[in-house]
Amino acid sequence: MAKAPREGAVKTRLAPPLSQVAAVQLSESFLADVTARVHEAAQAAPIIPYLAYAPAGSEARFQGVIAAGTGLVLADGEAVTERELSGIGRALWQAARSLLGLGFTAACLVSADAPSLPAAVLIEAARALTRPGDRMVLGPAEDGGYYLIGLKAPHVRLFEEIAWSTPAVARETGARAAELGLDVVLLRCWYDVDDLATLRRLAGALAAGTEWAPATKACLTRLGLLVPPFRSSSA
Repeated sequence: MAKAPREGAVKTRLAPPLSQVAAVQLSESFLADVTARVHEAAQAAPIIPYLAYAPAGSEARFQGVIAAGTGLVLADGEAVTERELSGIGRALWQAARSLLGLGFTAACLVSADAPSLPAAVLIEAARALTRPGDRMVLGPAEDGGYYLIGLKAPHVRLFEEIAWSTPAVARETGARAAELGLDVVLLRCWYDVDDLATLRRLAGALAAGTEWAPATKACLTRLGLLVPPFRSSSA
């Protein structure tokens, strides 16, 4: 799930302290790492990588940024007619519905804000979705949201009446799954990088070698953000 990397449209909670140009560069590095990680996972699990993007007409902005061989599917929420959906729920539902409509037996939606998410997590999610029986796979984020949701059938209820961008998102999504009688597979908790505190955390982990996101590490190094003191960029 990704917005096109354009000035003023991505990493808005990080600009400032980052400049608009640096925010775009960081977004591009996240996309490179996340899509590369999906392709890595595809070597060990039945995964076909796609980027669910917004807005319409921005396809060219991903050229040379995302891993080669990544398909594109529009997920801007504009094609959604369900009145109960709002916020990012509209984009998530459009992406899930579109992928399942292509004939895939499951759809797994992954945040573009978790560049160091291990491939093992994606492999675990894919394998859970290949087992018989309907279910939801959920990767809870430390802020109360989720970085991954996987489903085998087009259950719009999973995206309805959710207080998006609040600490209640994962909990409410679990409640929707319970209403539907879906088995739920919970993955390890991880974190989205969407503010200064989480960017500091990522930079520290990459500098220490405890997490791996090579494109992001290279970007942070160029911007002078990988090691303390953490400073803003004028790039």
